[in-house]
Amino acid sequence: MLQVNQLSFSYQQKEVLSNLSFVLDAGKTLAVIGESGCGKSTLLRLVYGLLDADSGTISWRNKQVTGPKFNLVPGVDEMKYLPQDFDLMPFISVAENVGKFLSNIYAEQKKNRVAELLDLVEMTEFAHVKAKFLSGGQMQRVALARVLALEPELVLFDEPFSHIDNFRKNHLRRRIFKYLKQRNISCLMATHDRADILGYTDQTLVIKDAKMLALGNSDEVFKNPVHRYVASLYEEVSSLPAEVLGLRAEPKELLVYPFQLRAVPHSLCQVRVVQSYFRGHAYLVEALFFDRTIFFEHPEFLPPQTQVYLQYVA
Repeated sequence: MLQVNQLSFSYQQKEVLSNLSFVLDAGKTLAVIGESGCGKSTLLRLVYGLLDADSGTISWRNKQVTGPKFNLVPGVDEMKYLPQDFDLMPFISVAENVGKFLSNIYAEQKKNRVAELLDLVEMTEFAHVKAKFLSGGQMQRVALARVLALEPELVLFDEPFSHIDNFRKNHLRRRIFKYLKQRNISCLMATHDRADILGYTDQTLVIKDAKMLALGNSDEVFKNPVHRYVASLYEEVSSLPAEVLGLRAEPKELLVYPFQLRAVPHSLCQVRVVQSYFRGHAYLVEALFFDRTIFFEHPEFLPPQTQVYLQYVA
C-alpha cells in the first residue's frame, strides 16, 4: 500500500504541491489529472524518490520513501517509473532495452521474459531493431515493456500512451491494464487523456493550484464534479440554472456535459446555435443561452442561428 501524507514541494519559491494526502491500495490504479504544470509529474518523481519533499511523508508497505538527500542511488526497488522521455538506450536493440535490468545468469528465462513483454506491447517484429530507429510511439511501447520487466509492485506512469497512434492505443491500453490487474500491480498514473481514466482506473486525484481539488472513485469524480475545473478536464462543460432545466435541486447552478443535454420540442432552456462540430457519432453543438456559451450533442448538423430547446438527461 502506498501512503502519501501532507506532502508539499516547491521549486525555488514556487509551490508545486501543497499538503497532498492519499492512499493507494495494492493492485489498484490511481489517475492523477490536472492542467499542464499542476504538479503531476513532480508527484510521481517524489513517490519514486527522485526528489526530496519540503514536508510530509511517503511510505510504501509501511517503509518510508526518501529522496536523493538520503540515497546515493535514488529510487525504490519495488517500484518502476516510466518518464515522458522514455530513457531508452538508442544504440542497443529493442530486446536489449527491455531486458536491460534482467539477470544474465538465467539466459533462457530472460529470453522468454523479453519475448513475453514484446508480445504484450506488440513489438515482437522489432526485437532486433536499434531503439534509435523507432518512432516515438514505438519507443513508448518499448519503455512500457521495460518498466514491467522486473514485475514491480508499483508502477508510476507519466502519460504512458501519449505518443501512440489512436488505432493501436485503445487495444494496448486494455492489454496493459489487464496485465496489471492480473498480477496485482499497483499503478499511479499522470495523464491528460480521459480514456486512460474512465474504465481503467479505480480512483482519480485532481490537482489545481498545487492543492488537491478532488479525490474519489473515478466514476464518481466524473459524474459528480465538485468544481467546473474538474468537469472541464474530461469534456466541454456548461453551467446552467437548475430551474431552467426543469429541476428543483441544489445546487441552483448545474454543471452539465454535452451528452446530458438533448433537443426537445419545447422547454425553458432556449438556445441559439453558434457552430456545430462533427464528432463521428454525433455533432458537438456550441450555442448561446443569453450570454452563456453552452455545449450539447445532437445527431444532425444544426446551422448557425438555429433556435433549439434543451432538456437535461440524467
